[in-house]
Amino acid sequence: FGGAVGLVSCCDIAVGTTRASFSLSEVKIGLIPATISPYVIQAIGARAARRYFQTGERFNADAALKLGLLSDVVAEDELDSTVSAMANTLLANSPQALTQAKQLVLDYANREITPDLIKDSCTRIADIRVSEEGQEGLKAFLEKRSPNWVK
Repeated sequence: FGGAVGLVSCCDIAVGTTRASFSLSEVKIGLIPATISPYVIQAIGARAARRYFQTGERFNADAALKLGLLSDVVAEDELDSTVSAMANTLLANSPQALTQAKQLVLDYANREITPDLIKDSCTRIADIRVSEEGQEGLKAFLEKRSPNWVK
């Protein structure tokens, strides 16, 4: 509830159980979710934020999934294995590419596609392609082996 929804909103990937429930309940005690609002609005959109900021009503994990607050909803006994599998998926990827992929979303979200944006995207792929990890990843792919960042 409240601030915890803000924390979930900050996550790139959020997995919840079918028993999870959420609420932006600050209005019930005369407050507003100001500090967390930029993150919540970005996660669930302005229209849903207007509703839940004003009603303070509870919503379940399925609603959170539909809103984009959660990435996945699983049974409670599957939570640990699901999170572990996702962590392993992330760990198999290039650390440098993960960082730059996240930055790409942050830099390009809600921007108009312009010649400058296209030029920037071309520069980014060219730069990472010639990086040490980019070269290792391409070489590992061609040699049908795991890249050296996978332990």
